[in-house]
Amino acid sequence: MGFLRGAAALAVLAVLAAAGFFWITAPPGLPRDMAQALASAVPDAQRGERIYLAAGCGSCHAAPEAEGEARLVLAGGMRFPSDFGTFLAPNISPSAAGIGGWSTADLALALTRGVSPEGRHYYPAFPYTSYIGMQPGDIADLKAYLDTLPASEAASLPHEVGFPFSYRRSLAIWKRMFLREGPVIADAPEPGRYLVEVLGHCGECHSPRNPLGAVDRNRWLSGAEIAGGQGRVPDITPAGLDWSQEDIAYYLESGFTPDFDSVGGHMAYIVDNYARLPAADRDAVAAYLANLPAGE
Repeated sequence: MGFLRGAAALAVLAVLAAAGFFWITAPPGLPRDMAQALASAVPDAQRGERIYLAAGCGSCHAAPEAEGEARLVLAGGMRFPSDFGTFLAPNISPSAAGIGGWSTADLALALTRGVSPEGRHYYPAFPYTSYIGMQPGDIADLKAYLDTLPASEAASLPHEVGFPFSYRRSLAIWKRMFLREGPVIADAPEPGRYLVEVLGHCGECHSPRNPLGAVDRNRWLSGAEIAGGQGRVPDITPAGLDWSQEDIAYYLESGFTPDFDSVGGHMAYIVDNYARLPAADRDAVAAYLANLPAGE
């Protein structure tokens, strides 16, 4: 009889532990204040194009070999190797295969909380750890612009991630540890801080990461190793980048460094985006970077 009571107690504890795990790892919802702001927003697709360019949506979600106008077809497929596996950008075009059926609130939930409309956690290869700071009006404008882009019925390809990282439910614990709102550099001037830390998500590539894959904010923008040992993303604090504000702004417009070298790799897409933004945006980014505390 004592054995049966002990087994029953263990079964109850197992059920409670499982229930607790599923409660802790439940996907977060959209905060009420953001949902209310989105409900009252008046979307503007023209303003949304600026958000699209600053956030670099096409830089990751265009097809890998797309050029020119074809880069507006956000069919996905670009590969992003990491220490945890290879992530593939999904289709985010306005189609049934993409995000054509999403509401603005669905997009906001994905961008700021890393959760799909079906309640599935996204991997932080999608930079929601930066986009969490996006303003509701900007999200509404971005959705309006995305809806004007060409549709693609290309299926999103699965990520190449093995166990245990393939178990997405555990990402909720990761988010509890590392998904944080608020500025990285508290006294940085706007709009440069918003462009660099949030929309441009510069820290996602230019900052080192800890063993769990989270951006190390204590070494913000101080450079990082490229996964697979294929080089290094440069330090863009004043300790590693001795450019003037004018040099930085000119680079973002032209792709040319003060030494007359030219931009390459994925950064070429970023420069192409920023060259199409107002000069004031490039100047704001330059002012932020030129006045950063020196990295290690």
